[in-house]
Amino acid sequence: MIVREKLSNKVYSLIKEMIANHRFEPGTRINVERLTKEFGVSRTPVWEAIGRLEQEGLVENIPNRGVFMAVLTADMALWLYEVREVLEGMAARLAATRINPEALSKLETLLLEQAPIVESGDLIAYSRSDFEFHATIYEASGNPVLQEFLETIKNKMRPLSVRVKPALTLLYRDHQLIRESLSKGKSQDSEKYMRIHNQRVMSLIREKMNSGFWPLDDQQQEPDLKLVT
Repeated sequence: MIVREKLSNKVYSLIKEMIANHRFEPGTRINVERLTKEFGVSRTPVWEAIGRLEQEGLVENIPNRGVFMAVLTADMALWLYEVREVLEGMAARLAATRINPEALSKLETLLLEQAPIVESGDLIAYSRSDFEFHATIYEASGNPVLQEFLETIKNKMRPLSVRVKPALTLLYRDHQLIRESLSKGKSQDSEKYMRIHNQRVMSLIREKMNSGFWPLDDQQQEPDLKLVT
């Protein structure tokens, strides 16, 4: 029983890592049989992992059709961002007075990494680096409860696709301003720029809603519509 539970946890972590690495796009089918062969396990731990991911809202198990990556409604995306804006602003405010030199150095390294990514428009690479940038600030806040809430929200946003390519330069500039204010210990500025950063993506979501193209289907997908984290 203990061995099976550990195996189920491992499979859960592997599938979640695949989702984080954009192996599955929102709305696409997840082939459970293929996963069992890829992991070299029976169906039981895979289905147990799928059950956990379904409870978290990351996948949907549709009878007689299969398992699919979830697609966030526009309303849900905005609700999540409304909460995230407040909590990330708090994290940035706390981090301004608690961040250590190692974390600041890591943020600077990530910014150097993001510069050519933004220039090339590599959205998947940007998404990964963006996730790490924000996670570093969560940890630097020094509040593990806040960090846990934010990581839960970020995970719930995995199935989100938004046109971000036109705004990449502005999003990157937000990162620069956030890092600069953190390095100077400016709590109010850190919170302000973080909230602006979230509001920018919310504006992109509303723009997509107003255009009448939400949710997306396969015919509506465009090259610059990718996962945002």
